[in-house]
Amino acid sequence: MPTTVHISTVILFICSFMVAAPIFGYLGDRFNRKVILSCGIFFWSIVTLSSSFISKEYYWLFVLSRGLVGIGESSYSSISPTIIGDLFTNNSRTMMLSVFYLAIPLGSGLGYILGSSAKEAAGDWHWALRVSPVLGITAGTLILLFVPEPKRGSADQMGGRIKTRTSWFCDMKALAKNRSYVFSSFASAAVSFATGAFGMWIPLYLARAQVVQKTAEPCTQEICSSTDSIIFGVITCVTGLLGVVIGAATTRLCRQKTERADPLVCAVSMLGSAIFICLIFVVAKKSIVGAYVCIFIGETLLFLNWAITADILMFVVIPTRRATAVAFQSFTSHLLGDAGSPYLIGLISDALQQSYATSALWRFLSLGYALMLCPFIIVLGGMFFLATALFFLDDREKAEKHGANPVRHRANRKSQSAKSAQELTQAVLAINLLVCLHRLLLATAPLI
Repeated sequence: MPTTVHISTVILFICSFMVAAPIFGYLGDRFNRKVILSCGIFFWSIVTLSSSFISKEYYWLFVLSRGLVGIGESSYSSISPTIIGDLFTNNSRTMMLSVFYLAIPLGSGLGYILGSSAKEAAGDWHWALRVSPVLGITAGTLILLFVPEPKRGSADQMGGRIKTRTSWFCDMKALAKNRSYVFSSFASAAVSFATGAFGMWIPLYLARAQVVQKTAEPCTQEICSSTDSIIFGVITCVTGLLGVVIGAATTRLCRQKTERADPLVCAVSMLGSAIFICLIFVVAKKSIVGAYVCIFIGETLLFLNWAITADILMFVVIPTRRATAVAFQSFTSHLLGDAGSPYLIGLISDALQQSYATSALWRFLSLGYALMLCPFIIVLGGMFFLATALFFLDDREKAEKHGANPVRHRANRKSQSAKSAQELTQAVLAINLLVCLHRLLLATAPLI
């Protein structure tokens, strides 16, 4: 499958996800979330299975199916964090969100690895699309059977009542005025921009680096073998796990020193990540190992903020608006991030290539110059997190005054409801690990 097909399917998937996310956000704030979540999972599982039987003559139908998969996935990503947010607060919520978001890098890394393995084992990448729906159907069934619907704001209030939900227009107006939410959403878009571009182009960049070093032969295809994709997938998996764990632990420690710990940890990690990502393009020409080391450190720092960003949203947005807030944060992240970054990097690289002779060295350098845009975007994201830190305390206080009484001073209370919440969260996290693995399998399989 040519690169243009790679990019078109990814962009359509992301765009359909963006369009559907606000709809599921609206529904998630007003109706039974586990039913909506399960229906979305069943929908994309059926679409994925059906798409595996589409022949080459109906390529347009296959691309359309990628868009339908994005619609199903938006139900999961918009609603799941709000369920966890209604079960825990403060350090407990940070820990549980961290475990939840571990599924994303783990699924991403396994997607690279298992997608290639499925292709080699069956001799056809379509089989990944036929196996992965089993995970989705299993996850949807477990959610329906074992995960009750938690009351919105049940973890945030101490016997009080949250104010009656407002209209969608009022919700959007309130979110637009929430400075911490707006700035953290822009910062999240910066992360999405970098990860989207890296996932598409870094394996190819490293393959071209090996050609320049004369350790590999040039090839007519984009990548001669899947080795670089597998190594990059392993690094993504490991750094994602490390980043989320280190981020959660660091935030918990820093909260003892400052109440602005969440956005400050995110800002410092992104600024540090930009340094090591810049070094990738300095050392790659001479040392592939050195480039992998820089990727490892840079991605670890970049992934530190995933769970923390979600926790910031839970702090500054009232429970009856959280699904809408998560949905529009996802919308913004994809719109300004990975919906266009792979295509933009490709355009810049192609433009630079056409300006000079198309030698192996210049093909390598042009892609590197294009990818240099990513660390600058990451620095911009760090600035947005610093701006979030300025308004974080005020916005958190406003959310608390809206009706949900904070429990940060009584977070260690032991009650039956807390015990029940812990059991429910463990079920949700286990289920969503399956969901995320399924999502990455179906997303990467057609790109192999």
